[in-house]
Amino acid sequence: MMEQKRYSVINPFPSSILFPYPYQEPLATEPPDCFYDLNLDQLIDTITGSKPEYDLKPLFWSPLRNVKNIQYRQEVMQDLENPTLLKKIKEFVEKMGIVRRYRALAETLDYEYHRKGWILEAVFVYTEAIQSLYLGLETEPIKSEGLRSFRTWVQQYVESEAFQILHTHAHRIKKDLSSLRYCVLLNGDRVRVKRFESERDYSTEIEQLFEKFQQGAVESYLIKYPERAGINHVEGKILELVAKLFPEPFDDLDSFLSSHEEFFDPTMITFDREIQFYLAYLDFIFELKTRGYSFCYPTVQDTCKEESVQDGFDLMVAAALMKEGKLAVKNDFSLRASERILVVTGPNQGGKTTFARMVGQIHYLASLGFPVPGTEASLFLVDKILTHFERKEEVHTHRGKLEDDLYRIHTKILQASSKSLFILNEIFTSTTLQDAIFLSKQIMTRLLELDAICVWVTFLDELSSINEKTVSMVAQVDPVDPTIRTFHVVREPADGLSYALSLAHKYRLTYEQIRERLS
Repeated sequence: MMEQKRYSVINPFPSSILFPYPYQEPLATEPPDCFYDLNLDQLIDTITGSKPEYDLKPLFWSPLRNVKNIQYRQEVMQDLENPTLLKKIKEFVEKMGIVRRYRALAETLDYEYHRKGWILEAVFVYTEAIQSLYLGLETEPIKSEGLRSFRTWVQQYVESEAFQILHTHAHRIKKDLSSLRYCVLLNGDRVRVKRFESERDYSTEIEQLFEKFQQGAVESYLIKYPERAGINHVEGKILELVAKLFPEPFDDLDSFLSSHEEFFDPTMITFDREIQFYLAYLDFIFELKTRGYSFCYPTVQDTCKEESVQDGFDLMVAAALMKEGKLAVKNDFSLRASERILVVTGPNQGGKTTFARMVGQIHYLASLGFPVPGTEASLFLVDKILTHFERKEEVHTHRGKLEDDLYRIHTKILQASSKSLFILNEIFTSTTLQDAIFLSKQIMTRLLELDAICVWVTFLDELSSINEKTVSMVAQVDPVDPTIRTFHVVREPADGLSYALSLAHKYRLTYEQIRERLS
């Protein structure tokens, strides 16, 4: 009979694979306000959609405010790009998923030893998963502080008395139960169980008898019954009789499970969830990489506001186009010296809004510690991303379009600091040109005083050359056919056509619109 005794586990892992000790940052309970405007809500839904049981969204809603924490995660991500290590960690989380399913299944079963059998199987898979994970971490090169610290903890856990008892006893009990041999005797509606005493195995004899008639592969006419985890009342009663027939191994099972009712170590549960944060993103970008998209680990700093990104792209646009067999256009941007505001002009439907979203997405993904779209990136760590995109008028606000624009942008400025990033998309389109220019210059003056970074999509070319802190970016068209958008946004002086095209479209005076009206 196994002695009923609880063994203490080793000290908890001093940090997590998401945060270096003691720099853990609080998790958000809801997404940032910028999510909808930047399509980050769709992106995170797509990334986490296949892993709902891990409740990953709060991790994606919580950008980091500390450069050290970002570097910590980048190093973990770089380790996980080792295919062999990644495979071994994925095997571990798959086994942990099996363990949870076995535990959940056991809660639904009616017969005691049937339920306990599934719990024992869960313990067996759990210990095997940890043993395999330990060997995988030991044999692969690991550079990140997070995974190296976790590997040390796993080694201590595997070598601890608590784990050794759990592992050894689970294997012994399963072996003892698997070795039981008994006979089921049927007589009408009566069932009796007795010890196996070297009775003849008729199933083996029947197989040997008909083996000579076998003529190679033939179509099977066997009826396939649906698999089930439960047992019926007859099987349940047989199991009870077997337990009475062989009391010692079943008493060992009772004693073992009473001592290890909660066999999951909290640190392993935490690791199993936190590693999914990395795996979910890596799985999402894997197919994009196979289609030729590049991702890089940005250099992130919190003092210098000079920035540059090469070959960046909007992730959601890339994912959507990939389904159509197309590729997203890649763009560069940079802020040098005292430059703070990218003023993006150009024709309608020319990719200006997509470009602005791209900038916001890249900053946000970098703040999570992820590789970002592009071949090279250097970014300032912003404290928040504040967006202002066009909204439909809502009756319940009792505000007109212009008043609502002013109210919303005023609210955002009050929330901002010198470390904030603004993404402004065509504000003040509902007023006159003169008023739009006047109001926009007032807003820009305030942003320049804040020294905040900004991407401003506008039809007002005048904003692109206010002073040395503004940078003009222009959405391009085909030089041969100006009606064709290239979706490239390049650093060059505004050409003065943006507002003219917008105005012509507003009053239905474009070439296509005039032809339509004349016809």
